[in-house]
Amino acid sequence: MELTELLNHIKVIQVAGNVQRKDVSGIEHDSRKVKKNSVFVAIKGYKTDGHLFVMDAINKGAVAVVVAEDNNIPDEIFIHADIAKIVVHNTRIALAELSKGFYKDPTSKLKLVGITGTNGKTTTAFIIKNIFEMAGIKTGLIGTIANYIGSEKIDAKLTTPESNELNDFFLQMLNNGCKNAVMEVSSHSLVLNRVYGLNFSGAVFTNITSDHLDFHLTFENYLNSKKILFDILPSNSVAVVNADDDSSKYIVSDSKAKILTYGRNEISDYVISSIRYDLNGTNFTITNSGKSFEVKTKLIGEFNAYNCTAAFAIADSFGIDKEKIISGIETTPFVPGRFEVIGTGIKKAIVDYSHTADSLEKAILALRQIIGNERQLVTVFGCGGDRDKTKRPVMGKVATELSDLVIITSDNPRTENPNQIINDIKQGVVKNNFIVIENRYEAIKYAIKKSKEDAAILIAGKGHETYQEINGVRDHFSDQEIAREFLS
Repeated sequence: MELTELLNHIKVIQVAGNVQRKDVSGIEHDSRKVKKNSVFVAIKGYKTDGHLFVMDAINKGAVAVVVAEDNNIPDEIFIHADIAKIVVHNTRIALAELSKGFYKDPTSKLKLVGITGTNGKTTTAFIIKNIFEMAGIKTGLIGTIANYIGSEKIDAKLTTPESNELNDFFLQMLNNGCKNAVMEVSSHSLVLNRVYGLNFSGAVFTNITSDHLDFHLTFENYLNSKKILFDILPSNSVAVVNADDDSSKYIVSDSKAKILTYGRNEISDYVISSIRYDLNGTNFTITNSGKSFEVKTKLIGEFNAYNCTAAFAIADSFGIDKEKIISGIETTPFVPGRFEVIGTGIKKAIVDYSHTADSLEKAILALRQIIGNERQLVTVFGCGGDRDKTKRPVMGKVATELSDLVIITSDNPRTENPNQIINDIKQGVVKNNFIVIENRYEAIKYAIKKSKEDAAILIAGKGHETYQEINGVRDHFSDQEIAREFLS
């Protein structure tokens, strides 16, 4: 696509330099990835400002640079380099619009489902993908654990990538025969316009509890960020929301989409009842339009009955046969690090990504429901550094209140002092049933070796992650591998 044609996709305030009639080779926001005839979009981030790297992009052969309205980069630099300087109001929106144009608007040709909420996004995405594929529809996925183009797995760095990477992924999905796509939509991505311009056919709201307040500052801001997804849905789309969450009505209050609800609430369109679960899976009933369907899944816990029902509702709204939906739910494998059971003996470890107070509470309660009050329940957890500090004491309270023994340890301390994070957690403890072992490997080892023979050990916080980040350095670390080592 020629630069002159591509620029028709954005609202330009000013142009300086030379707009050459050259084919654009790519759209980049990272100057390190710029190659000859790329368009470089300078984005002001939270750690650095892309405007500082404009000269790098020029030196690497960019054919145009898109900058913000208030930039201080002289026009003479662009004139001398014989390239275009494009000034816009918002470079994040410009990146999304340029990417949509360059990659031929791929989501207009896919049936795209977005999933947002504090908990359950990853699992719900995997279930929906499996349902679609069991119905014979090749499906792509973008999410926290990995991205998939059909069956091809691509490692993920962000829950929701930047808009240029997203549109590239979606085009690859189309070129590989995908008809549908499902993606996790983070609150960050909605505020930062990463999904701007995407054409969603459906969206799911799982739930909302306090999280990411380091970024959003207030719960109201966090809630409003989630609402953006439903505000942008077109009238021919569907919004599936958790009726048991008090925020669901507000989330869809301005949505043009068809609204479908799910939950235990009997006025829901998809009513969940008779939930039963153990370490082998979950059985429950979904009632819709007066008809009841018995559903079973390998996934464990009441929260997974909700995730499955959200997936059921989306697939049903897309016209997939209900028996195929039930089969898709039943055959969905364990999602890595989502209430993943480890151990062949009586003693079990459960690795779970629960890293908020709400998800930790649900995980502990689900485990207690399974093992009863006679067996020992041990919880190993920490909190991530450089993230929402308000949840730390609340998680300390939840863990000590509901567990028999708690081992407070490190998660990903990042650039924070691990002991300070642990001290923040300790501010909320309500019982003297905890110990501190800062080294996560030693904490898991202690929990497994020193617990009772029939204990259940919840290892919470990191889930699928295979690294631990300390002082900005990521080293290999897997809760699953360590649990297997000491349960073997």
